[in-house]
Amino acid sequence: MTSASKGSRLWRHLLGARATRRHFPAAVLADIEAATKRCEGQHPGEIRFIVEAALPVASVLAGTTPRQRAVELFAHYGVWDTEHNNGVLIYVLLADRDVEIVADRGVADGRVPPAEWEACCRIMEQHYAAGRYSAGSVAGIEAVAAVLAKYPPERADAGNELPDAPIVI
Repeated sequence: MTSASKGSRLWRHLLGARATRRHFPAAVLADIEAATKRCEGQHPGEIRFIVEAALPVASVLAGTTPRQRAVELFAHYGVWDTEHNNGVLIYVLLADRDVEIVADRGVADGRVPPAEWEACCRIMEQHYAAGRYSAGSVAGIEAVAAVLAKYPPERADAGNELPDAPIVI
């Protein structure tokens, strides 16, 4: 990354805090929660949705990638802490215009080709680029649900173990 691109990334993260309220107001968050609840009935996985406007300045300066941050939040919010290790995190980092998906070993475990998760991310990013945050979030959750239905975790559903409401940071 060049120093100019590092500077522009830092600037985006410094100004990014306002974006969450603008792009993810209460109505969009309600749509995300409803889609998560509805889609979890289609497979034995657990979906957790986190939106972060921007990284802390120290993280930007340290070069933290969206993927690294997603893995950090996956652990911090206990997405891994399900009976059958079947949690999936959908992480949106607005300042970098990036979506990451982290799947626990009971879901990923080599059965789901990485391209399947990448396709889910691209669907969301395309909607977001057009300003369709509710539609993009719901489409992403539905895409993840389709992947989980196509490659179901080996164990039966243990019930709703993770909250359906999205987390906004």
